[in-house]
Amino acid sequence: MQHTLEEFIRALRAADVRVSPAEAIDAARAVAVTGYADRELFKDALCVSLAKSPDEVERFDVTFETFFTRNAFDMPPPDEGEKSNEGESAEQDQTPQSDAAAEGSQLAQMLLGGDQAALQQSMEEAAQRAGVAEIRLTTQRSRMTRRLLDEMGLAEIEQIIASARRQAEGRALAEKLDQRRKALVAQAQAYVERQHNLYAAGSAKSLREEMLARKALNADGGIDPVDLAMMQAIVKRMAKRLADRYSRRRHIANKGHLDVRKTLRKSMAHGGVPFEIEWKIKKIDKPSIVAICDVSKSVAAAAQFLLTFLYSLNEVVDRMDAFAFSGRMISVNDILDENGVEGAILKVLQTIGFQQTDYGQALTDFCDDHLDRLDRHTTVIILGDGRSNFAEPRLDLMKQIHDRSRAVIWLNPEPESYWNQGDSVMHRYERFCTVAKHCNTLAQLERIVDDVLRTYAH
Repeated sequence: MQHTLEEFIRALRAADVRVSPAEAIDAARAVAVTGYADRELFKDALCVSLAKSPDEVERFDVTFETFFTRNAFDMPPPDEGEKSNEGESAEQDQTPQSDAAAEGSQLAQMLLGGDQAALQQSMEEAAQRAGVAEIRLTTQRSRMTRRLLDEMGLAEIEQIIASARRQAEGRALAEKLDQRRKALVAQAQAYVERQHNLYAAGSAKSLREEMLARKALNADGGIDPVDLAMMQAIVKRMAKRLADRYSRRRHIANKGHLDVRKTLRKSMAHGGVPFEIEWKIKKIDKPSIVAICDVSKSVAAAAQFLLTFLYSLNEVVDRMDAFAFSGRMISVNDILDENGVEGAILKVLQTIGFQQTDYGQALTDFCDDHLDRLDRHTTVIILGDGRSNFAEPRLDLMKQIHDRSRAVIWLNPEPESYWNQGDSVMHRYERFCTVAKHCNTLAQLERIVDDVLRTYAH
């Protein structure tokens, strides 16, 4: 039963119920006290040991019912008429070769006898030998089903059916066995499907999210609407993870660390007894961020995710001002407040979209109207490909922004090998940036914003 309990805990983890090794030991101890005979008591003992929130209790209930419930084995009952005449027929006729083979097969006897309990037990044992619980992908279901049936002895049944069909007196047996073989295959498919739901549904979602986190944001053909919704959810979850990490760091910093040197120095006045404990406190302020996003066609998707990311960091950002441009630059704080991040990009495009990208003009607009928003506590994050259609890049204004702010981070969706090719002036702007990095996936975005929070924004 210990193996079953371990498998159940693995299914819980696949259902996103976090179970620590200590909690798994607690669950085993609880079950040792309650036993397995009373199903409700058994379930409650596991639930109080393993589920820690209402959401986890809900997922626990679903997983428990799926894992421990066994539907009745749907197998045609034995033919009563033939069963009653079985002894008589055996006396009248010589036993055909196929009948002899069926009598020698344990699985054939279970199928012909309709022994549901024995078939259920045989399938459980075969599943363990076949490693069905190791299923990870939807595409593995057919292969796992066949492996399970092979472990049960299906190949032998198929040989008996083929042999019986070649004999005139064995056709009835062939039809009967074939009917039960189909029922057995259906049961095996349902069993594997249930194991897939238990162990692989969560991992398939994780694989999908991992793939989307590495998907290029300026991919040809745009982003599929289904993927877009999932990617926005991933961005918000990434931002929450960063916010939690940053808040924890601030809490530890505000609480302080023991200052051993000062504490020992003060203890000398008391004969070495440390009556006065001194703490070393490093204050970490909430960062102030100014985001400037190029929303031209090739960069708009990346800009949307950057704004989603930054606006999801409300708990750790003291002030966030956002600006967007293609030709002219505008403040998008009000648009974000009124339309939300999801609808803001469309509204911004309707306002300033479809213009020729002009970085020099955009920097002029920013410095004319918003330069006073920058100070030595502000981190400026610029998202753009640095392609200015051969217009004057206004490096002097870029220098002003650099000189007035704490740090300038430039995120460029294009690979570095493209910088300074054609109308790109990225390398000319780069010397006024604290950091300039290629950023074209959600995973890169998370890593860079984490680095900004940890290194520059305090």
